[in-house]
Amino acid sequence: MKKIIFIFLFLLNSININNFAIADINYFNKGKLLFLEKKFDKARFKFEQDIVFNPKNEKSYLYLAKIYKIKKNDDQEESNLKTVLLLNPKNEEAILELAYLKIRKSNYSETEKLINDFEKVCKKLCPKLSSLQKKLDDILKK
Repeated sequence: MKKIIFIFLFLLNSININNFAIADINYFNKGKLLFLEKKFDKARFKFEQDIVFNPKNEKSYLYLAKIYKIKKNDDQEESNLKTVLLLNPKNEEAILELAYLKIRKSNYSETEKLINDFEKVCKKLCPKLSSLQKKLDDILKK
């Protein structure tokens, strides 16, 4: 009898763990679809749900930063970008977006540091480096 109860509890526990793993993927994927449909409030909620189940999912934080950028909430955008970089200091997109945000906030010394960091890690987004540097240079010339 004890073996049957043990097996039942083990199977029940396995099912719950699998459900959480599926929930993690589903919340993020649903959030991404809602983001692409420009349903930003609903997408934000899904990404936040994903973070509850998977607090180390840098992608959810990155999409939250994108949403806050669209909503012109610089503080929340910065907070989420910094979280992405805490989880993955080599995330090119987060470094790039944070650099643009620092330009908007007139923090040029921090922008230069981020540009240097971006140069060290860039693989996919390297062509955007010249645009970022040009934008900073144009502002500094004024």
